[in-house]
Amino acid sequence: MKISSLQLISELKEITSQNVQYTETLLNRPENELNYRALENSWSVLECIEHLNRYGNFYIPEINRRMPASTSGPAPKKTFSPGVLGNYFAKSMLPKEKLNAMKTFKTMNPIHSRLDKNVLNIFIDQQNQWSDLLERAKNIDLEKTKTGISISKLIKLKLGDTFRFITYHNLRHIEQAKRVLEMKDRG
Repeated sequence: MKISSLQLISELKEITSQNVQYTETLLNRPENELNYRALENSWSVLECIEHLNRYGNFYIPEINRRMPASTSGPAPKKTFSPGVLGNYFAKSMLPKEKLNAMKTFKTMNPIHSRLDKNVLNIFIDQQNQWSDLLERAKNIDLEKTKTGISISKLIKLKLGDTFRFITYHNLRHIEQAKRVLEMKDRG
């Protein structure tokens, strides 16, 4: 698969923008609704978002460290070709009709945390930073720049794959949060 680098960035920015717009609507909901859980061991809306914040706490600084500070280097490639592992990770995060449950690492699992609406503000702030990183990436080679991943210091992904993985991961859990509220509203 090859995709125009600018098209990829544009698509990821659009998903990020939609995630922010949806999260802003959540600010109008009462906290008890945002803390509702359908089952004892399922996540509430705020836990879904807090999970994303925890990943943002790792990936935003990681990408900032790895992206070149200046754009005076070689011109970025016009197309992006995902790596095998990065493509697998990114595609596995895309929301599907029937989501396959995935185990999360203990440090990234917010279940039964005491959370308030500040979680939403943090996420919105992180997504604005994410959008800025995507904008900066227009001037960077998405294949040559590599980032570490949260689960292993030994694995590095192409920057384009990292952007895809996290953006799709965010979308996946925003969709999960929507389903939690639908269940609550029906319930």
